[in-house]
Amino acid sequence: MGSGDEVPRTTIESFQETRLRRVVGLVALGFMMAVSAAGAWVARSASADGPLGVPVVRSGAAQDMNYGELLRVRQARETLFAALQPVKLRNCELARFGEKNDGGYLVCGNLLKDVGSAYSYGISGYDGWGCEISTRLAVPVHQYDCFNTTAPSCPGGRPVFHAECIAGERSVDADGRLFDSLQSQFGKNGDAEKHLVVKMDVEGAEWDSILRTPDDVLARIDQLVFEFHGVGRDTARYLEVVAKLKRTFEIVHLHFNNYSCTAKGAPFPAWAYEVTLVSKRLAEVDPAGKAALPNALDAPNLPVIPDCQSLVLLH
Repeated sequence: MGSGDEVPRTTIESFQETRLRRVVGLVALGFMMAVSAAGAWVARSASADGPLGVPVVRSGAAQDMNYGELLRVRQARETLFAALQPVKLRNCELARFGEKNDGGYLVCGNLLKDVGSAYSYGISGYDGWGCEISTRLAVPVHQYDCFNTTAPSCPGGRPVFHAECIAGERSVDADGRLFDSLQSQFGKNGDAEKHLVVKMDVEGAEWDSILRTPDDVLARIDQLVFEFHGVGRDTARYLEVVAKLKRTFEIVHLHFNNYSCTAKGAPFPAWAYEVTLVSKRLAEVDPAGKAALPNALDAPNLPVIPDCQSLVLLH
């Protein structure tokens, strides 16, 4: 249209109606955003972090019961975390055996001289730890895995592979996999009276296996290395196992597996963690000393992601 043309009335009315609808829409949107923000504020006001950082909604019996259970679980984790803290030994020279990352574990290298056999549980087709132990000590290493039955290569060592897993007692599962106890496996291999070094990474089967192992069988082990799995689902049982182990062993090292980093298991920074134990027959505790964590020999299990040896690194 030219500058002198008159705008038709219907066009003006349509334009005004469009503008009105937009204004109404914007007002409605603003109102909805305000309601949403108010709701979020109310939710934050109705809940707060209780003691030990446990979230709690402070109204209603059900919420109070939930808070009590969360607090109990958190306190149990703190007790377990405290029980796993290592002591410093006067006579332990830590050395790393096995892979550079996942599959490498620290033991007291100078306290292995009396070992007659090694046991490596949960190997999944490779066993750098067992092979290096066997090669350097010139002893057989019994390797156990019933899920991955590929016998690892170990040139220069004395590997003996068993397509069998560790458990609290002898059994066969629905797929025909064989399980047996620590006591039975030591006996079958003629190692019941030998000094032993044992590594166990069996995805949670360690708890029941150790709980059902007699103390006199554990007493034959000079050093014992675990990767424990779990921090909260069955804390009472975890505490029972750690207490049982500490009757015979001193904990000398603790390392968290960064495959399992989580901020939800405080004070644990991860739900899988490697623990080295030394028999009290050998350990000379330095009561004035403190174990260095992390140790210079530690390495992240998965090197391409950040490590998490403390909760601070997760924030």
